[in-house]
Formats: sequence, C-alpha cells, structure tokens
Amino acid sequence: MDKTRQTELVRWLRQQSAPARRWLRLSMLLGLISGLLIISQAWLLASILQALIMDNVPRENLINQFLMLAATFTLRAIVNAIRERVGFICGKVVRQQIRNMVLDKLEQLGPVWVKGKPAGSWATIILEQIEDMQDFYSRYLPQMVLATIIPILILVTLFPINWAAGLILLVTAPLIPLFMALVGLGAADANRRNFVALNRLSGNFLDRLRGLETLRLFHRGEAEVKQIAESTENFRHRTMEVLRMAFLSSAVLEFFAAVSIAVVAVYFGFSYLGELHFGSYGMGVTLFAGFLALILAPEFFQPLRDLGTFYHAKAQAVGAAESLFTLLSSDGEQAATSGEETLTDKESVAIEACELEILSHDGHRLAGPLNFTMDKHQRIALVGKSGAGKSSLINVLLGFLPYRGSLKINGIELRELNLTKWRECLSWVGQNPHLPEQTVLDNIRLGQYDATQEQIHDVMERAYVSEFVRNLPDGINTVIGDNAARLSVGQAQRIAVARALLNPCQLLLLDEPAASLDAHSEQRVMTALNQASYQQTTLLITHLLEETLTYDQIWVMENGLLIEKGEYQSLSQSQGAFSRLLSHRSVEL
Repeated sequence: MDKTRQTELVRWLRQQSAPARRWLRLSMLLGLISGLLIISQAWLLASILQALIMDNVPRENLINQFLMLAATFTLRAIVNAIRERVGFICGKVVRQQIRNMVLDKLEQLGPVWVKGKPAGSWATIILEQIEDMQDFYSRYLPQMVLATIIPILILVTLFPINWAAGLILLVTAPLIPLFMALVGLGAADANRRNFVALNRLSGNFLDRLRGLETLRLFHRGEAEVKQIAESTENFRHRTMEVLRMAFLSSAVLEFFAAVSIAVVAVYFGFSYLGELHFGSYGMGVTLFAGFLALILAPEFFQPLRDLGTFYHAKAQAVGAAESLFTLLSSDGEQAATSGEETLTDKESVAIEACELEILSHDGHRLAGPLNFTMDKHQRIALVGKSGAGKSSLINVLLGFLPYRGSLKINGIELRELNLTKWRECLSWVGQNPHLPEQTVLDNIRLGQYDATQEQIHDVMERAYVSEFVRNLPDGINTVIGDNAARLSVGQAQRIAVARALLNPCQLLLLDEPAASLDAHSEQRVMTALNQASYQQTTLLITHLLEETLTYDQIWVMENGLLIEKGEYQSLSQSQGAFSRLLSHRSVEL
C-alpha cells in the first residue's frame, strides 16, 4: 500500500469519528486530568520522602500529605476507569455507524452485486473488520493528543526544579516516535494482507461447508481438507508476521525509554556524589528534585509508549478500512439510479422496452438489445436455455442491475422511479425461498404485519400451506429454525408463495418457482401461482414448458436476445427455437 493510499484511509477513518466527537473529547479530557493527577502524586510523594529522610519531620505532621496522596491514588483509578468506559462508548458509536453504512450500501447495491463475493467474506467485513477499528477510536486517537500534552506538562513541572533532567527528557523524547514510525512503516500493509487472506479463508471455508454433501458424494473431502489446511497455515504465517511487527515496535519503545530513564538516574547519582554541579540553578541537587524527576521520568515516556502500543491499532484499522472504503465509495457500481417518480395508477402495470441493454455492475452487457411490450394484465412466459439472460431481465425489473436504452413502467422510465416505492408494487417468487423470520406466521406476513387472520388463512389455503401446517408441533406458530431447517424445500416454497399472494401487487415476477420441487409440491405451487397470475401483469420464467399452455404469450430467449414471440400453439408448430425446446423436453421426459 503506497503512502498516498494510507493517508487517504487514515483521513477517512478520522472522518468517521464525527458522531462520537463529544465522547472523544471527554476521553481526552479525562486523560489530561489523569496526567495532572500523576504529577500531583509524584510531587506529594517526593515531598513526603524529602521531609522524612532529609528534613526529619515527624510522621504525625505529614498526615495531611499522606491523606492527599491516598486521595490522589484513588481519584486517578476512578478517572482511568471512567476513561476506559468512555473510550469503549466512543468506539461503539463509530462501529455502529460504519456497520449501518455498510449494510445500507449492500442494500443499495442489491443482491446481484452481493452474490459476487462469498458470504464468508461479507461476514468478515461486517463483523471482524469493523470490530478491529475499536481501539483506533477508543485508544489511538485520544492518545495522539495526550502523547503531546502530558510530556509538556511534565517538562513544565521539571524545568523549574532541575533543567538538566528536563533537558535529558526533552532530547531523548523524539527518538521514540522516530523509531516507532520506522518500525511501523510496514505494519498497515501487513494488516491489509492479513485481512485479504482472512476474507478469502472465511469465504472458502463457508462455501465448502455449504457444499459438504456434494464434496463427500464426489470423494473430494480429503482434497478440500488439505486445501483448507494449507490456507490456514498461510494465514497463520501472515498473523505471526503482524504480531512480530507489534512486538518489535514495543521492544524498540521500551529500549529507548529505559535508556533515557537510566541517563536521568545516572545524572542524579553523580550529582549526589558531587561529580556534577549543574542543572539545579546553583542551589544544589535536593532529594526532592531527584525523586520527582525519577518518578516522573517513566510517566514522561508512558504516553509515548502507549501511543506506540496503540500504533498497532492504527495499522490494524488502516488494513481493515481498505475493503470498507472501497465498498462504500463504489458509487459507479450502484444497480440503478433511484429517482423520485412514483406510479399513480394502482392497477396492473404496462412495461415497454426499447433497445434495452442489461448490464453487469462492471459495465459488461448481459442481455440485449431487447424490444418488447407487456400490456396490463398480460401473462408472459419466458423460456430459454440456462444462461440465455432470463434472470437478468427479472433483476433489471427489480432494480438490481443497471441498463442502457429505455425501460418504461406505465410510461415512466424505470431509472426515474423511486425504487423503494416501485418494489412495493411487486411480488416475487424465486427458485430458492428465503424465510428469515422464526415462525411460519411471521414469514407469511413478512412486510404485511397488519394483515388480518382472514387474509392469512385465505393465502394459506390458496398456496396449500394449510395442508402441512396442521401437522407441525405448534401449527402456524412453529419455529422453523435457521434456513427453514424444519421444513422441506417444497413446504418452504409454498410459504414463499403465500407471502407473495398476501401482498397485493401490480406486477408478479416468477423466476422458476418450482425448479427444486417434487411433482406433488410442484403441482400445488404452480396451481396457486397460475390462479394468482390473472390478477395482475405477470412474467414467468420456467423450464417446465407444460406450464406455459395457458399464458397469453410465450417469449423465447437465446444468447441475451428475444428470438421468438407468440402463443403456445403457433410456436409449437413452427420450426423455431421453442419447438426445439419442446422436442428436447420430450426426450428428457
């Protein structure tokens, strides 16, 4: 990672701290108070030792100083505890904001864009990489300020007492940030490579886990275990590289801090032996001055050492920020531009496409040019081989893919419509039903929580959900588990159909809704959908050519183009692509 890119990412990280700015300032203020208490504590302790050892003051006369010292210790512990809590809140506020930004961006880009990466990599970005920014906001940013202010306060305290001790600390202090920068130059780059490796490893592992049954059936288990072991070992080496840099940075800081403190101790030792006669403004070196300097010397370097420790948190945050920054700044990869227009007509929609070219997110053409018209309440069946572009047409109508040319809904260009409002006019049933809620009831009324019991009962009857719900332990309130684990694919698909039927729509999009069903479930699902298709404009994508018999028109798609249109009887008697599909289907049957 070049320095320009690293500077850009640090600037972006700082910008994200805006919502937590008051917590950040409070953390800095508490750190400053803690620094002042350290100086007070050292002053009181040096005074007590001077009085007891050199001035022979009775201990009874120092009770107030002892009480003040105890109060200082207690107050400092309280302040540090509060500061830790404030720092955590500061990091939490920023992490919540970044996580919301990522989720909003993924929603904006749409499911087609999200499927371009393994699910494991998204889990790593949303969970682990954002979590790794905590210390940057809770510790590193406040420490940047404190590493400057607290040493200055200590120098202001020491110089009037002994300018030589202050000068030693002042001269040796720049060595720590200098060597910290030298050691930490490669830390951010190492963290970035580590996060890239973690993304790949997470995605690879989750994909293999999901396909475990297939891998075992094809005897690929041992090969995949070996590949995962190699990837894990590679990730271990990368992690140890990052840790090695962190330990090296800490060792360098400790070394120079120890050398500086030793020089201060040697100076006072020779001064007490009468070998050195400078630094105390001609008044002689007192025990008070020596104790004060030696107590404050470690505290002088402590903020710089803490900054060095937290510098690793900065490098970690910069490494995590790269993929987040790339994702959040990917404006050119939005699926479609959302306008402000809304449909005023609540009836079924009419769709008109003119020289429509459907594009991928990187600008490649997936299908087109397409020219077609769908009238209100018209039922269209779209058929073709896999990869012909059928699902791309569904996705562009859903607003998940960009396009060139014209695609008008009731005379309004799709890119001028408010996509959120437009999607409220749609019902969609796909190949793989997704049931995110816990119970059957909540999945049926997803997005329609004000539906009445009569409406829910009606759609359950029409989608043949009632047929199997009565056999579930708790009926419609049965918890179905993650990924509908307690239901068969056919049962889950029928719930998805009931959910679509519950939402009155103007356009019904069906993307091979019976592709994964057995014959019994297929008949139930397609019967319900065919009945519902008469109530609005409908576009059905299917490989089951017998389901196209009753549709108004059949469109045949091949290589991204519509090559045939017509009714079932006329197309089946032609010598075109549809009749060839029928012939191929009959051979399969």
